[in-house]
Amino acid sequence: MSCCTILTCSLVNVQALLHQHPKSRRAMLTTVDHLKRLCIDHYFQDEIDNVMDACVDLVHSDDLLDATLSLRLMREAGYYVSADDVLRKFTNDNGDFNHGLIKDIRGMLSLQEMSYLNMGESSLYKANEFSAKHLRLAIKYLEPSLARYVRRSLDHPYHVSLMQYKARHHLSYLQNLPTRNTSIENLALAEFQIKKLQHQREIKEVKRWWMDLGLAKEIPAARDQVLKWYMWPMTVLEGLSFSRYRIEITKIVSMVYIVDDIFDLVATQNELSLFNEAIKMWDPAAAVDSLPSYMISCYKALYTVTNDIAAMVRKEHGLNPITHLKQAWAALFDGFMIERKWLYTNQAPTPDDYLRNGIVTSGAPLVFLHLFFLLGHDLTEGNNDHMLRIISCAAKIMRLWDDLGSAKDESQEGLDGSYKELYHRENPHGDVEKHVLEMIAGEWQDLNRECFSGTKSTLSHTFIGASLNFARMVRVMYGYDDEQRLPILEDYTRMLLF
Repeated sequence: MSCCTILTCSLVNVQALLHQHPKSRRAMLTTVDHLKRLCIDHYFQDEIDNVMDACVDLVHSDDLLDATLSLRLMREAGYYVSADDVLRKFTNDNGDFNHGLIKDIRGMLSLQEMSYLNMGESSLYKANEFSAKHLRLAIKYLEPSLARYVRRSLDHPYHVSLMQYKARHHLSYLQNLPTRNTSIENLALAEFQIKKLQHQREIKEVKRWWMDLGLAKEIPAARDQVLKWYMWPMTVLEGLSFSRYRIEITKIVSMVYIVDDIFDLVATQNELSLFNEAIKMWDPAAAVDSLPSYMISCYKALYTVTNDIAAMVRKEHGLNPITHLKQAWAALFDGFMIERKWLYTNQAPTPDDYLRNGIVTSGAPLVFLHLFFLLGHDLTEGNNDHMLRIISCAAKIMRLWDDLGSAKDESQEGLDGSYKELYHRENPHGDVEKHVLEMIAGEWQDLNRECFSGTKSTLSHTFIGASLNFARMVRVMYGYDDEQRLPILEDYTRMLLF
């Protein structure tokens, strides 16, 4: 049978499963959890909403697994429940977790996974430390399949890891369980294959666009990493219906990298000043006489791609975002100019000033603004601040991971400064790496708060999911090993594309 036929049959079977009345609410929630972990929950949103409504009071259970699983799924679904209130029954008078819990491995694992949805709750700091410590001690005594699952969960926590990457490992775990649900497994396998074929078509189209553009030949010092650029939108924007958007966003990501390299590696200060002024005019034809040919080519490419997206938004959603998109490009160029000035005048900014500008030069605000409009949003007083806070968290996570300096991009030797270096200058005796990791954890908490606080948001589930996926992708993109390789990214690319 074809993948589409298997998918259709499996959909019917899983839908029937969700409409049955299983023996326990834990079984219902466990099924929902499996669907989410396998990235096939989008087919069953109505059924999942009904399950969540039916299981709301399970969060008050005296069973650790029931309470923490329902708490996590409820938070992901947008319910507001206080983790401190839920977990109080599992702690002593000092607020420490009861030692007897360590025998409940699945409950402890669920507690660990819940702890990463922390929005600043003291109980979840303790939950993370307590569960991680005792799960690592327990691994050596567990049967091999469960030991592997626990180790992988500790090394790559569910909430802060790529869902599509974790999905393959979760399927392998399910296939080793004594009781299996073949309908869910078959649906996941068919979905994997359909997504892979679609991603292969998308990368072909992006490569064709990039080759036709000719910038790789015209600017040989700049990066030529189409596959790596495509991995961002492929990860950030999930769903078979968003194929065209992924392709267009890859083009924007590509242009951000090329402009960054022009500033770092290619252009003179005078050329950059002219380039910066030309972008504000938003008219490549008017800049022909003042800019070198490679800059004109780059300008025309980003101008065309941006206007194409604006036209797409106008056609599909009746909005004209071009003014906002032009301003975003101007802000990016201004940010690069500030970095250039710091570097070439030997002027060291404060860590806070560097990070504030680094949010802009990460390119994340520019890319997300294009995505924001493609998804049919418009900027209003009601959503502007909320959107900016979400984007800021994701961009800070990206900038700080990059600046941890575990490795340099092998094809790019530009120097933009580093938060880690600037912080060390002001705090020569401090533990810089620990400080940066704590800042990243803090940004994750802020991002969780923006995404899961339960307040009514006008932002779509897709946009919020994209911001979380972006933050998850950062660790993969900058997760170099001791050999200066990116093992998770290589495995992820191979898994989803080849």
